[in-house]
Amino acid sequence: MELKKHQAPMSIDEQLENLINLGLIIDDEEEAKNFLNDVSYFRLIKAYSIGLKKKNDKYNKNITFDMIKELYLFNSNFRQALFAQIEKVEINLRCRVANYFSCKYGNFGYENPDNFENEDYHANFIAEINNEIDRNGKAAFVKNFRDNYETDKLPLYALIELFSFGTLSKFYKNMKTEDKKEIAKIYGVKYTYLESWIEHISFVRNICAHYGRLYNVNLSKTPALYKQYTKQGITSVRVFATLICLSHILPKDRHWKDFVDLLETLFEKYPNVKIELMGFPAEWKNILN
Repeated sequence: MELKKHQAPMSIDEQLENLINLGLIIDDEEEAKNFLNDVSYFRLIKAYSIGLKKKNDKYNKNITFDMIKELYLFNSNFRQALFAQIEKVEINLRCRVANYFSCKYGNFGYENPDNFENEDYHANFIAEINNEIDRNGKAAFVKNFRDNYETDKLPLYALIELFSFGTLSKFYKNMKTEDKKEIAKIYGVKYTYLESWIEHISFVRNICAHYGRLYNVNLSKTPALYKQYTKQGITSVRVFATLICLSHILPKDRHWKDFVDLLETLFEKYPNVKIELMGFPAEWKNILN
């Protein structure tokens, strides 16, 4: 197979001309130029044109720049709303894991590989977290423990604040099965599902943190779903599966209902969004509520 050559850099004017030649309808060229300057051609056009034109071909009939811009703005608003829900899971899970593990194994029980399933994974964890401690050596709480306590080690209840969500997910995954079950009971789910869900949510969290695309994209790290969902044809590769995971972990309180209502508002605000491209079924509100 012959490899493709890299496309030569284009000025904003050349980018606009290229889009027009590809059949994209642009009603306000100055506004389009400004948006391309703010967002970038690659981030906007390459990602949000998927499904609107055939590969190496012109745009489908009646596709406008404003439609692509709308999809981008929707994704931005949706991502921010989702990130706020993921933050709640991350903070709560840190608290639950730290409290349970510390009470059972002590403040520094995380250092003992016998308290975990896999010694190699534990060794990787220790190396990773030591790097984080060094990197955050000037943080007030790290300095406090190092300077004012009989040991310069950090107890887990403080150390866990240095965990990324990915580290937290791996920590839980390497806990003993009996311990994972106790944590999972808090959320009313089996530990195998919770393990899968937090690994998946951690992956999606990183997409959110790096301003990535959640609209019309297959997620490479997928969660295990209950049969009640797969029987309805709900796929695990689209972001609606993430919302299902969150709906089981987070309380179904006013804040969750506000989030669901916000999603509906976003769908109304951006009519060119096709919710099925995110894995949403027709009865999505009933499923989430």
